[in-house]
Amino acid sequence: MKSVLHILGIFSCLCSCALGHNVSMGPDAVNVGLLCTFNSTIGRVAKVAIAAAVNDINNDPSILSGTKLVVQMQDTNYSGFIGMVQALKFMEKDTVAIIGPQSSVVAHVISHVANELQVPLMSFAATDPTLTSLQYPFFVRTIHSDQFQMASVADLVDYYGWRMVTAVYIDDDYGRNGISSLSDELAKRRLKILYKAAIRPGAKKSEMAAVLVKAAMMESRVFILHAHDDSGLAVLSLAYNLTMASGGYVWIATDWLGAVLDSSPRLDSGLLSTMQGVLTLRQHTENTNRKKTLASRWSTLVKEDKGGGTFLLNAYGFYAYDTVWMLAHALDAFFNSGGNISFSPDPRLHAVAGGALNFEALSVFDGGMLLLERIREVNFMGATGPVKLDSDGNLIHPAYDIINIVGSGLRTIGYWSNYSGLSIMSPETLYKKLPNGTIENQKLHTVIWPGETITRPRGWVFPNNGNELRIGVPDRVSYHQFVSFDNQTGLVDGFCIDVFAAAMNLLPYPVTYRFIPFGNGRENPSYTQLINQIVTNEFDAVVGDVAIVTNRTKVVDFTQPYVGSGLVILTSVKKQSSNGWAFLQPFTIRMWSVTGVFFLIVGAVIWLLEHRINDDFRGPPVNQVITVFWFSFSTLFFAHREDTRSTLGRFVIIIWLFVVLIIQSSYTASLTSILTVQQLTSPIRGIDSLIASDEPIGFQVGSFAESYLVHELGVSPSRLRKLGSPDEYKAALDLGPRKGGVVAIVDERPYVELFLTQHDKFAVVGPEFTKSGWGFAFPRDSPLAVDLSTAILTLSENGDLQRIHDKWLSTGPSSTTADLQQDPDRLQVQSFSALFLICGAACVAALAIHACVLVRQYSRHVAAEQAALSGGGAAGDGAAISRSGRRSGLRSFLSFADRREPQLQRGSKDPAALGASGSSSGVSSFTSSNGSMSSR
Repeated sequence: MKSVLHILGIFSCLCSCALGHNVSMGPDAVNVGLLCTFNSTIGRVAKVAIAAAVNDINNDPSILSGTKLVVQMQDTNYSGFIGMVQALKFMEKDTVAIIGPQSSVVAHVISHVANELQVPLMSFAATDPTLTSLQYPFFVRTIHSDQFQMASVADLVDYYGWRMVTAVYIDDDYGRNGISSLSDELAKRRLKILYKAAIRPGAKKSEMAAVLVKAAMMESRVFILHAHDDSGLAVLSLAYNLTMASGGYVWIATDWLGAVLDSSPRLDSGLLSTMQGVLTLRQHTENTNRKKTLASRWSTLVKEDKGGGTFLLNAYGFYAYDTVWMLAHALDAFFNSGGNISFSPDPRLHAVAGGALNFEALSVFDGGMLLLERIREVNFMGATGPVKLDSDGNLIHPAYDIINIVGSGLRTIGYWSNYSGLSIMSPETLYKKLPNGTIENQKLHTVIWPGETITRPRGWVFPNNGNELRIGVPDRVSYHQFVSFDNQTGLVDGFCIDVFAAAMNLLPYPVTYRFIPFGNGRENPSYTQLINQIVTNEFDAVVGDVAIVTNRTKVVDFTQPYVGSGLVILTSVKKQSSNGWAFLQPFTIRMWSVTGVFFLIVGAVIWLLEHRINDDFRGPPVNQVITVFWFSFSTLFFAHREDTRSTLGRFVIIIWLFVVLIIQSSYTASLTSILTVQQLTSPIRGIDSLIASDEPIGFQVGSFAESYLVHELGVSPSRLRKLGSPDEYKAALDLGPRKGGVVAIVDERPYVELFLTQHDKFAVVGPEFTKSGWGFAFPRDSPLAVDLSTAILTLSENGDLQRIHDKWLSTGPSSTTADLQQDPDRLQVQSFSALFLICGAACVAALAIHACVLVRQYSRHVAAEQAALSGGGAAGDGAAISRSGRRSGLRSFLSFADRREPQLQRGSKDPAALGASGSSSGVSSFTSSNGSMSSR
């Protein structure tokens, strides 16, 4: 009976396999390796969490269908070599996957083993961003990459307005590549790492202290600490002892510190005192059911662990727990898709076989690629939240908690996610809304900074612990009103110096500085060379009459301009005396022509409108032509004696008289200006005429005008003459180009305005052809340039800048400071185009209405005349007259238009008289060959 039942059982199993061929039966057990450092903050937590996950999976019948996970654990002890050896041992035991390693350094080493033997490497703690490259296809990161953590740090730095940071890090793969990612993220926000303070792995405290002291000599006071738990705590303790954690400093530690603090059951007060005001990060995990369950079981799980000690659960523990579940789901899908566990020898290993190393025992996992594909397709709700990899192999929804260490505990001030940036709302809440990463929506709670203050630290000081700034100033030999240096007393003063001193006094912090003159004292120095002294670190800043031009902004940063400037043309001018034809100057030739034409047009229009009803506009042709001219031009003086009787005529004449009034007033004002105001002339009218003149051009020694004329405007260098002082300006302009002088000088407006206050034979011609200003120069990305710009704006708003200007550069009223203009005071047609347009439209409209009325009257007159002829009984004569009238219709219409209107009205009131006259004078007027205006 037992034999029969056994046979039936076998048959039943065969039928089940035949019907369900898509479901593959897995092996009884699957070997999985675990590599981590047991004696570390992350390792001890991960070990317990992974053991709990394996136990939960093996007791869950809904996954792996009875196949058991067997996890073999090995301690790498932070060593890449030991990790590689232990990984090779795993390969001898037909391991299908390795969980870990914990260290990015170890991951870099054994990823080559995983690639060769096609065994997936699933790390819950190796956050080095370079591990996700195409170089390591079998490396799967089950935690968020440091690429996102460094993006959150960069957003923090940008949020608080700091422009540069100092990076303190362990000089290994984890530290270097993390800081490299930070540099990239800062660059996206136009920020930078000022100094990289690298610490040797395993360095002693004395070496760490030396690195920190050197970092403290730098300008930045914002420190980003990216280290391991043991070295990171040592750095914070040393920084505290070196007073580098006091007021004014900022420390931002990456998530290693958050993991250390979360795992500590009791936070040591001495340890916390070394990190007061420090900001740190924590990998954000959602509040899921699995997370709650694991947290509630944690104390029991720790007691069951044979490692001893008491520690709490941190974020890395949750990710380690989810990593085992992720592998279990992938293995389940692997077996269901027909995968089986088999290994094949690696022919390349046989080539190096021999000796004591047992390379023959290593084999390639045949299903490694399929299992890797199933791992990348996993999607489930884990303890940390949704567990799913994106197309780049990163976990979805990267987010971090931002923590402020205050007093005896931790305080969450906000969150960061790559979905909406910084926020005081949890990321899972923001995922339900549209993404909004604008600056206005970036918010965090108040931070208590080192020194127990809520005031945001400035984030920088002057280099070398605030040693005095070396300020370069030009040692000028001319225009001492701007910058002056006394060789005997060493005193530096002038307009530029006073503005700088006033701005420095407005800074909320003290700054010590000293002025260092630049130049030989015999001629003005080259300002380009002066700016280059900042680049070569000879000066910390340059103060003086330094123009802000493109080439200089490429190497230094300038403050807000405190003086408007630009290149202008200074030349000698002559007084222009009035001549006998000065009365023609107010109008241009075109204006005279258009005005004269309109006088004639308006006269002709008035004649047409008044001719039939006004005797003043009737008579012989010669008299009427004279009347038109007389009437037209007499309106210029409002002296016309002819009366206008028609409504349309009065309408036109009113508009025309208004136009005449405006033109007459403008002419009078312009002529008065020409005859009474001094007129200056110069052969140079602007930059175009100066370039085309081919005459010598002067420029100030050291000015950027020389470079601009040669490289931007294409002026030959042979035409340029160096001039060093106002006296040389005057002498060169007085001599002129024919006697060895210059035709004009190209210089910046502040110098020219100061020159013109003392010399009245010269003037600026043409407009300013460059727009710039003067500013103080600082090294690139210097925060002092930003603060001084704010101070300069304050000086401008409160009037201090104008008072300093009046003190040094006050100028009395002088007509020579005005720019010469081409065709001064001449009136153009464009100035009166609207008036001419209105007047022309009025004339056209009046003529159109008059023509319509005239045509209507003429048609009625012709109809009445034909009726009278037909009523007189002379049918034959009437027909003849009708044929003659059609042949001379235009002539009859003109005769009708020329007839005086009162006569037409009287004839139409007496039909009998009209009939009589139709057979005599009326008919004769239609048929007479001399029906001209003279017959009337």
